[in-house]
Amino acid sequence: MIAYEYPLNERVRTWLRIEDLFAKASEFKARSEPRDHQAAMQAIFELVEVTARPDLKSELLQEIERQRIVFEPLRSNPAVNGKALEAVLAQMQAIRETLLATSGKPCQSLRDNEWLATIRNRSFIPGASCSFDIPSYHYWLNRSAEERTADLEGWLAVLDPIRDAVQLVMRLLREGRQRSAVQAEKGLYQINLGGRTPMLLTVRVRPDLPCVPEISAGGKHVINLRFVTIDKQHRPRLCEQDVPFELML
Repeated sequence: MIAYEYPLNERVRTWLRIEDLFAKASEFKARSEPRDHQAAMQAIFELVEVTARPDLKSELLQEIERQRIVFEPLRSNPAVNGKALEAVLAQMQAIRETLLATSGKPCQSLRDNEWLATIRNRSFIPGASCSFDIPSYHYWLNRSAEERTADLEGWLAVLDPIRDAVQLVMRLLREGRQRSAVQAEKGLYQINLGGRTPMLLTVRVRPDLPCVPEISAGGKHVINLRFVTIDKQHRPRLCEQDVPFELML
């Protein structure tokens, strides 16, 4: 199944982007070629931009607190795995304390690094990271893979509090999803929220179905889904067949 995740508010939109950038940075860091580490650097620079939002830390703290309020009463529920629940609550508390102990923007030390700032500023100009643009960057890319990896790990470690918090809140959101098997008649499906305010919508489609879901809000109470097919020129058009899929809110 191909999973399509759609954030239903701006907070989750930001968290998904941060999660994706950390995954890219980690994947390219684990490789050894200079081009791979250059790609890891680009992901780090994008993380610096995204995590510079002044309200990011407070929004993560608010979501962790919201989840804690949901989980705390489960301590008296005999149907709940007590050890697993205590582990989640302890993780929430540890991440909360780490975030609170982080002063200012988590990425500030990376923004203050003059060498990184020079590369970051030029990295958003197409083709501006050639050897003649920033010779010191070219020198760094020609150091040993072990030295480059150590540097990348050090820079990413600065953002560990944000990474851990985002991983936690996204895991809790995904584990709390309600799943149903439904069908879009002639490519169209409408979700009636019934007073619910979900934060994340996931649509899972079989890979053999040449259909891509698109969503649009129909006010506060309805979400409209339509499936489009992509032709050989990658132009979308409405899918005219019934599409079975999994829906998770």
